[in-house]
Formats: sequence, structure tokens, C-alpha cells
Amino acid sequence: MAQFFVGDIVKMKKKHPCGNDEWEVMRTGMDFRIKCIQCQRQVWLSRPAFEKAVRKVIKRASC
Repeated sequence: MAQFFVGDIVKMKKKHPCGNDEWEVMRTGMDFRIKCIQCQRQVWLSRPAFEKAVRKVIKRASC
């Protein structure tokens, strides 16, 4: 199980309708809130759905 932190930039398997596949993690826990880097749309996903949809972490948040 991978660790995700607020501020991480992740690449998802499917593209958003705006054409972007990079998202910023806004909230972690049982549910994840992620924000599209291109159009700023925010989406809530359950942890299992989020972990299944993430392809890779592009940039880790600076702590």
C-alpha cells in the first residue's frame, strides 16, 4: 500500500474530460479529495478507488 500526502501530484490511469491526467491530492484519509491541475475541478474518491486509479506519483509534497 503506497503512502500519499497532501500536496502530492499524481498521474491517474484515465484522463479527466478536460484532457489532463495530473491531479493534486487535497485531502487524505478514508476518502481522497483531488484537484485537476488544468481546470481546478475537485473530485472526491474513496481510498480503494483512488489507489486503484493512480498510475504513479509525479511529485512528492515538500514537508
